[in-house]
Amino acid sequence: MDGHAGSFLAWQRSHSIAPGTPCCNCATPLQGAWCHVCGQTAHDFHRSAGHLALEAIESFFHADGRLWRTLGRLVRNPARLTRDYLAGHRAPQIPPLRLFLVTLLILFLAANHATQGVEMIHFDKPPEDVRKDVLSSQVHLGLSPQWDAAATNWLHAHLGRALSHPDALASAMRDHAENFAFFMLPISALILAVIFLFRRGYVLFDHLVFSMHSLAFQGLLIVAVMGLNGLVGSTASTLLWASPVHLFAHMRGVYHTGVPGTLVRMAVLFTASVVGFALLLLGLIFVGLSGLHSDS
Repeated sequence: MDGHAGSFLAWQRSHSIAPGTPCCNCATPLQGAWCHVCGQTAHDFHRSAGHLALEAIESFFHADGRLWRTLGRLVRNPARLTRDYLAGHRAPQIPPLRLFLVTLLILFLAANHATQGVEMIHFDKPPEDVRKDVLSSQVHLGLSPQWDAAATNWLHAHLGRALSHPDALASAMRDHAENFAFFMLPISALILAVIFLFRRGYVLFDHLVFSMHSLAFQGLLIVAVMGLNGLVGSTASTLLWASPVHLFAHMRGVYHTGVPGTLVRMAVLFTASVVGFALLLLGLIFVGLSGLHSDS
């Protein structure tokens, strides 16, 4: 809501209903911008499409100005950006969740564009040899023979269809990838809550804000690398060295840790994040295989 405060107030002044007019909801005479009885806004919503389009454009450019300021601060001084938000200085910047979601959207749009025409699933062996290996494999869950047999039958049925339609599996996984990627946010926040468990003055909300800012930068860095890769080739990947440098400055500046403590926590965060990403990837594969089964 604070993301469009300026445009909202300007819109409110232009389209507010005159004081004394009965509220459209409870008929109480209005005394201001909201009804003091039921709380409904005192606005005239009957306007032309042209008015709505102008308001949308104005709202977009209002947010766009803050967006560029936020991105600049995210790159130059991420710790100050996060500390300002946690301290309540939020009006000049895009809310962290909105920034994270926009970055996630841009990342997947860029990834989809970069992978167009690229074979997503490749087998080193001939398909028939891969199929034989899959159908001869057995699942051992360590629970009971019945569970092992059920899991083996499920895997054979779903992987058999995936081997016949690898593009369909890739498409099914791509459809759910954005939802699974969102779970990196709570995973990152929970990891931070654990590694800063004995550091006073920080709650889960603080770790969430830090994670949203940090993951937004990492996502935008990947987008930049993908974009530059088509221009300068593989040398664009050298930009990825900015990832640990940015995380170090961000973490140390927000949590006020020393150099050794920051480096140790970065290592723990990286290791735990890799494990979390692997689990999410397995979940994504499971959902993709299940989707193929439901279509058959």
